[in-house]
Amino acid sequence: MVMRWFLSAPRFLQPTPSVKLFSKDETFFDHFRQLAEYIGQSARLLKTLLETPADAARIAADIKKVETDGDAIVHLINQRIDTSFVTPLDREDIHLLAKRLDNVIDIINGAARRVVMFRVTIARTGGVQLAEVIVKASAEILEAVSDVTKPKRMAEHSRKIKLLEEEGDALYAEYVGALFEHDEPAIEVLKWKEIYDALEHAIDECDDVSNVLASIALKNS
Repeated sequence: MVMRWFLSAPRFLQPTPSVKLFSKDETFFDHFRQLAEYIGQSARLLKTLLETPADAARIAADIKKVETDGDAIVHLINQRIDTSFVTPLDREDIHLLAKRLDNVIDIINGAARRVVMFRVTIARTGGVQLAEVIVKASAEILEAVSDVTKPKRMAEHSRKIKLLEEEGDALYAEYVGALFEHDEPAIEVLKWKEIYDALEHAIDECDDVSNVLASIALKNS
């Protein structure tokens, strides 16, 4: 009886199998790439700031603007999670990846603020070298975000970021140790220990981003 009705029903009442009721919202990936680009932008600015601390206040203001723009992207992601019926990744993974990416920018912004607050006027090799590691890690993150659905490529990005994290740990240990080896004024030791801590934290957070991306790649392979 139901089949007879289906065959005789007017066309406008019959379902259309070829039409999808819902489609996955791919704009999440655009937002992730934008956040990754902001990480790279803020990392390069931080390296310049540590190379030329006399201009720290101006450069720190530029980093703050990038951080604000990143927060806006995270807000868009959270809004889209709430309004999308179907998402390209698990909602929890989308939220976690956005948070991790944003954390890197926040920590970079915090490192820049410390340089300004502590009235640093002379560059130190340790700061510049740690910032260079962040720049390299940010470049890998940008590529990794684009390869998030490709497990083999993600594994290679994760390996490279892990090596950079280990390089950052070695540099951190070397330069923090050097602060206590020489006859440094106590105030300089306190300043630079705080700055090195923030830089090392940013590198660790890059590794956390890599771990989240690798997990997503495995789930969606």
